[in-house]
Amino acid sequence: METQTKEKSNLAKSIFIALILAIILGLLLQNYSQALNSYVRPLGDIFLNLLKFIVTPIVLFSIMGGIISMKDIKKVGEVGGFTVVYYFCTTAFAIIIGLGFANIFKKYFPVIATASLEYSVDSNVSFMDTIVNIFPSNFLAPIVETNMLQVIVSSVLIGFAILLIDEKKQAKAIETIDILNDIFMKVMELILKLSPFGVFCLLMPVIAENGPKIIGSLASVLLVAYLAYIVHALVVYSFTIKTLGGLSPKEFFKGMMPAMMFAFSSASSMGTIPLNLQCCEELGADRDVTSFVLPLGATINMDGTAIYQGVCAVFIASCYGINLSLGQMLTIVLTATLASIGTAGVPGSGMIMLAMVLQAVGLPVEGIALVAGIDRIFDMGRTTLNITGDATAAIINSNRLRKKGKIA
Repeated sequence: METQTKEKSNLAKSIFIALILAIILGLLLQNYSQALNSYVRPLGDIFLNLLKFIVTPIVLFSIMGGIISMKDIKKVGEVGGFTVVYYFCTTAFAIIIGLGFANIFKKYFPVIATASLEYSVDSNVSFMDTIVNIFPSNFLAPIVETNMLQVIVSSVLIGFAILLIDEKKQAKAIETIDILNDIFMKVMELILKLSPFGVFCLLMPVIAENGPKIIGSLASVLLVAYLAYIVHALVVYSFTIKTLGGLSPKEFFKGMMPAMMFAFSSASSMGTIPLNLQCCEELGADRDVTSFVLPLGATINMDGTAIYQGVCAVFIASCYGINLSLGQMLTIVLTATLASIGTAGVPGSGMIMLAMVLQAVGLPVEGIALVAGIDRIFDMGRTTLNITGDATAAIINSNRLRKKGKIA
């Protein structure tokens, strides 16, 4: 245990050093951003691809193993139901915080001409389409496409089926799943050793390319969004993790630091799942619960994205000379909260959600073009907040079930 703690501490320090070096060198090498994107970013993409490669088998076999060990369909339903309600509530708080900060500081937002703006949203996904797409029509498709909601459904169905077959065959199936789970967990450990290198190669080109934009005319909008991200984490997550998770907020954020730093660098919720799993388990979360809650959160928990919607909606409205009414802001809260489920698993869901929010309050969708250029910088912060929210749900669920005596 002491060795694991030491290894985790060393990994966190290495990731932090890599992150700082990437920021410093990125700012110094802004004139070479094209070369960095051509030769350094691909190395980071290789690392990110390895993480995405290991995510699906880990989720698939972990959830199967968790269901088999739970041996209770009601327990799975209870965890799923509580998690979805929890994600809805924190997302609603997030959009309220985002709107609040945006309205307080909107006098500092730049006013940008909107006459020549053009922007189109490629995907128009209805809520019912998302419900239908949760259920796979092909056994291999969810694995190949890394569709986490479908992988979860597949894992649950197979896990329940194993519980219902002959006991002798069931024992063989359980043994096979345990072996595969151990193998993929070991692969994950090997890949995570490369995290500092991956963080450095992913972040440095982004900083080099976006450095001027960060300190440019949109700096105030970015600062307000990041301020709201931080306040949501320190207030909402600290409160829930203390009262419902039975864990000190200081201990929680310290334990989550490796996953948070990686999420910030990669801007990938899915890619952060392996590291998030490790951090949550070391903070005391149950593996069976964590392997179910984190993939679910990576697709439907959008606290950071909700804050982004609120800040950008107020900024875009101010550029068009529009003051949002209380009714419009309430509409944004409702739309953004529901859209977090309605766009689950859709590529570029942040932009699609923002388009839905703007349409709901009668703002031109073309306004998205005002923030599209620095979306990656917004995305780094919102992804970090999203995966931190996923972790709180895993720890809270584990604490609830432990108190009820349903897990050791």
